[in-house]
Amino acid sequence: MTAVTAPSAVPVGTIRSRSTRQVSWSRRAPLLPALVFVVVVTQVPFVVTIWYSLNSWNLVRPGSRQFVGLANYVHVATDVQFRTALVNTVVLTAGTVIISMVIGVALAVLLDRKFLGRSVVRTLLITPFLVMPVAAALLWKTAMFDPTFGIVDYVLGPLVGHVVWLSRFPLASVMVEMIWQWTPFMMLLVLAGLQSMPTDVVEAAGVDGARPFAIFRELTLPHLRRYIELGVVLGAIYVVNEFDSIYMMTQGGPGVSSTNLPYYIYERAFLGFDVGQSAAMGVVVLAGTILVATIALRLIFTSFTGREEAA
Repeated sequence: MTAVTAPSAVPVGTIRSRSTRQVSWSRRAPLLPALVFVVVVTQVPFVVTIWYSLNSWNLVRPGSRQFVGLANYVHVATDVQFRTALVNTVVLTAGTVIISMVIGVALAVLLDRKFLGRSVVRTLLITPFLVMPVAAALLWKTAMFDPTFGIVDYVLGPLVGHVVWLSRFPLASVMVEMIWQWTPFMMLLVLAGLQSMPTDVVEAAGVDGARPFAIFRELTLPHLRRYIELGVVLGAIYVVNEFDSIYMMTQGGPGVSSTNLPYYIYERAFLGFDVGQSAAMGVVVLAGTILVATIALRLIFTSFTGREEAA
């Protein structure tokens, strides 16, 4: 007689792990097309850019492409104009974000109070953020800073005399335009924080005799800290990549006095046709931006986590 072998029993844990993997893959499968699209659109060009940065390639000289290793990065480290553009980028980003946040906090505190026509005023204050960056830069260049017909020169002319603002103060002029456009974003973010603040605590402090400035310093400002930090990080990430305003208003001049890193990379790539060095500059700028943004976001998430645990 032939013995019949009984089928081996499958462990229960193996069955559960297989079912768990199937469920997880069924949930992740709809996201795979989006993941593939993101990789193709972002990571593949980044890898190609890194490869270009390791080559010496000038489009004006056919056949000049050759592998040079890290020579382009060494040139970036010793480029005086790159350091000037870096300083301009830091000044432009820090000045725009900080001043926009200060003005945004002040406007948000005012709009948090009830008064006649508050919705109309809020809409008007939000409008600059809805204007296209190119249109906003062109508006400030022609209608505001024009040396002949500009409103700024017309208003300040009796006090400071005739000034060609875009030539004499190019970086400050670009900063003013960007502050005008980014202040509504900061205001909306802070206003959302103010409206989430419990009113009973503020009312209790007022009943106890606390003055408005003391209430703002001791209660309102600590509550708004997370919103202010988030606004500063998001604003810095966007402002550091600003190109439209500089291109439309000053073209980086006079000289390199208003040139930031994105515009300088544009000049090297599309005016100097130096693909290798411009790619190396782009990689350096991206690495620095990711490093700073990662540190800032970690600090913000730590702040959010700490407050949630304390609550």
